[in-house]
Amino acid sequence: MEIVVTLEQLREALSSWRSEKKTIALVPTMGALHAGHLALVEEASRRADRVVVSIFVNPLQFGPNEDFSQYPRTLSLDQAQLKRHGLASVLFAPTVSVMYPSGASRTTVVVGRMSEVLCGRARPTHFVGVTTVVTKLFHMVQPDFAVFGQKDAQQLAIIRQMVLDLNFAVTVVGVPTVREPSGLALSSRNRYLSIEDKHRASYLFRGLLAAKSLFDAGERNPQVLVAQVIDTLHQVDLTPEYVECVDRELLDPVDGLVSRPVTLALACPVGAARLIDNITLDPGHHE
Repeated sequence: MEIVVTLEQLREALSSWRSEKKTIALVPTMGALHAGHLALVEEASRRADRVVVSIFVNPLQFGPNEDFSQYPRTLSLDQAQLKRHGLASVLFAPTVSVMYPSGASRTTVVVGRMSEVLCGRARPTHFVGVTTVVTKLFHMVQPDFAVFGQKDAQQLAIIRQMVLDLNFAVTVVGVPTVREPSGLALSSRNRYLSIEDKHRASYLFRGLLAAKSLFDAGERNPQVLVAQVIDTLHQVDLTPEYVECVDRELLDPVDGLVSRPVTLALACPVGAARLIDNITLDPGHHE
């Protein structure tokens, strides 16, 4: 695995692959890698001949009172983990000055209303930061495939819409959420949690599963499904920031009964962390 930090180094590696007609997959990350990230790299390696993993803690997607300065930065550990894993061809670890040569970026990419719902209400600048940095990475790498986790369903939907709207020649691939045995979705922010916090955090997925049980039994009223999640969280004194049922692709609130595939999504503070999770509910799919 080659480690590159400048655009020139990256372009040199990409140029040699393209001359050999190799396909390229990109896995954008902010580091602090865990098994969820490695699942993305594995899927990328199945799709393409060469895999670029980027590690960049993007200041543009953190609000003024968020954890940018505290966000875990473990580049040497991440590098060692990727080398052991053996599937990444290049680790691209640019500095802020490489990604934002003018300092504060005067150009941003905005996927309108989809960025303003769910997590976008509490984090109004977050998805502009995500779509801007992902656009830059797409431009730099020009991948055939880009691989993202389904844990952040809103991010995945927004990036898919951006690719469609801006005619990017990239296939966006979503990978199922990797979970701890308790059901807690793996996250770099889980390291903020105490043992007790982790136990309580497991109720996020437990609540989603309780709603899915109702759905599988025929319940189609989104308000009932949402209430089931909230009731489950209240069992361990958790108060969610939101629990919502939205269209899986466009993130529109469900109007009336669930009649098409939807995402049941939540965000909830647990201890020092703000955690997110979701499941898909598809009335056309019967297990």
